[in-house]
Formats: sequence, structure tokens, C-alpha cells
Amino acid sequence: MIVVTTPVVPGKEIKKVFGTVKGNTIRARFIGKDIIALLKNLVGGEIQEYTKLMAESREQAMDRMKTEALELGANAIVNIRFSTSYIMQSAAEILVYGTAVYVE
Repeated sequence: MIVVTTPVVPGKEIKKVFGTVKGNTIRARFIGKDIIALLKNLVGGEIQEYTKLMAESREQAMDRMKTEALELGANAIVNIRFSTSYIMQSAAEILVYGTAVYVE
């Protein structure tokens, strides 16, 4: 599955457009990670526990979007975008969406 942020796939021609596809996940923080993050906040630096959580969330959302595109018969997704929103204080939604297409 070709996935690009551009409106076209370089070197390929879009033969069919299937429409918008999306994938999302909602993740909640874990109290143990919050304690580690609090300690990191005191000394500074990257909070690797949250970085890993967000990376895993993005991958899961991408996998769900790709599955939806494959079910439509697409072999590429163009113009993908990510969005994040907070559902509640300790939970966030990661949404990825794009246009499913068939390219040759």
C-alpha cells in the first residue's frame, strides 16, 4: 500500500478514486507512566513513555486506514493527514485520513 501526503503518487497515474478512508484510536495514559513523566518534568528532557504511546497510536490508526482502503480495492492512499484531539483529561484520539485510490 502506497501512502503519501501529496495529492498524487510521483510516477503513477490515478486510475480510480474510492473516496475518503480513515483510521483512529483513542488511548488513555497509564498512572505508572504519569509518575515517570512527572519525574522527567522535574529534570527536563523527552518523555519517552508518551513518545512511544503516541507512535504506537499513530501506527494503529494508519493500519486501520490501510485496511479500510484495501477493502475498497485501493492500492494507494493520497493526501493523508493526522489529527489529534483530547477526549478527556487523560485520553487522546489519533485520527488519520486520506483519499483511497487505485494507481498504475
